[in-house]
Amino acid sequence: MSNTVSAPRKILVTSALPYANGSIHLGHLLEYIQTDIWVRFQKSIGNECHYVCADDAHGTAIMLRAEQEGITSEALIERVSREHQDDFATFGVAFDNYHSTHSEENREFSELIYTRLRDKGHIATRDIEQMYDPVKGLFLADRFIKGTCPKCQAPDQYGDNCEACSATYTPTDLIDPVSALSGVTPEIRSSTHYFFKLPDFADFLQGWVRDGHVQTQIANKLQEWFESGLNEWDISRDAPYFGFEIPDAPGKYFYVWLDAPIGYMASFKNLCDRTGIDFDTYWKKDSEAELYHFIGKDIVYFHALFWPAILHGADFRTPTAVNCHGFVTVNGAKMSKSRGTFIKASTYAEQLNPEYLRYYFAAKLTSRVDDLDLNLEDFAARVNADLVGKVVNIASRCAGFVKKLGDGKLSAHCTEPELVARFIAAGDSIAEDFEAREFGRAVRKIMELADEANLYIAEKEPWVLAKQAGREQEVLDICSV
Repeated sequence: MSNTVSAPRKILVTSALPYANGSIHLGHLLEYIQTDIWVRFQKSIGNECHYVCADDAHGTAIMLRAEQEGITSEALIERVSREHQDDFATFGVAFDNYHSTHSEENREFSELIYTRLRDKGHIATRDIEQMYDPVKGLFLADRFIKGTCPKCQAPDQYGDNCEACSATYTPTDLIDPVSALSGVTPEIRSSTHYFFKLPDFADFLQGWVRDGHVQTQIANKLQEWFESGLNEWDISRDAPYFGFEIPDAPGKYFYVWLDAPIGYMASFKNLCDRTGIDFDTYWKKDSEAELYHFIGKDIVYFHALFWPAILHGADFRTPTAVNCHGFVTVNGAKMSKSRGTFIKASTYAEQLNPEYLRYYFAAKLTSRVDDLDLNLEDFAARVNADLVGKVVNIASRCAGFVKKLGDGKLSAHCTEPELVARFIAAGDSIAEDFEAREFGRAVRKIMELADEANLYIAEKEPWVLAKQAGREQEVLDICSV
């Protein structure tokens, strides 16, 4: 822990909202464990740090799954939320508030942001043509359309890209398209949609990115998008849809990616209302508080372009930083159900201690966007060598003597003040690594100290001294160091 004393910082931290349509798996946990470690560090050095999250609870996929199960969408998201929160608690992820995007707070903020953007001229409408399922009575998202790839003729491909040849296309390009929901041939129908005019914010966003709010790797990717030109973003969906209806557009609903990040604000507002924290201190346009989003690299487009533009346009503050991480691979390959490496959080917890995974992720995490490989042999070796062979070994060598000779209390006298002072001084360097999200480097330094502590104990041999009459205090002094 750092020894430097400074005025407490006001910090609000979020992780991406898990979708309320499936279970938490190890790929998800990387982000929540990374965020939780950083939040715990901030709290440990005295900063006022709040960690909020919520279930992302809207969209067609949730509506259809609830229909398939014969329950309401509300019942589905409530059940999934309980499952998610149980998994997070099992892995020691300590949110200050966990909410849902299907909440009154989120409805109010979504409507407020939309109307502010609309009144400033940042919302456009135009008619678009989409695939429509006449049996299900709804417009189809790309994932709900299948057909033959127009490039390689591979059958049973989705409406936006081919898994066989990696080609991208529009659903209307598919050969013999069918609805994945009903199996019928979809019709092409026209509908009025609402768009956020992202190009209005191109100059602001380029300046925001240049100011260092994202990692260099992400800034380089964003520059490619700037150079190719930003497009208006479709923020509406047609009924039937599980979500919030757009205030001035009956039968039109906010697209899930519009109200999902606003869920960060909603969850924090829920916390504020319960605890008396001042919401505006953290979200007003000129806020001096810090706002950090931890996300995966696959959703950077939404968080580093749309989200800061929407906030800026609606007169709210923008993020201090968007911290992106890579994907989790298992033994060098993508997680796969067929290979048995697509591991749910609950499945892992049934077999292994969640603390082992927290340690392994911490030992390999950096501030970069690189993927993190969960090598199962390396996982076992690190847990056994570091946690058991080093950290637990210190306790196993000393705890018994402290309990027996000191009645569970450390010695009042420090016999190695210089050694202890050097260990304490190392806290500043380790704290800098935690602050910079260089957890792997911090863990290496901690393990080097553990090695030195074990060497000290081995040289002093308290177990030998304990057999010699009259040396009880010396043993307690050694084990207390």
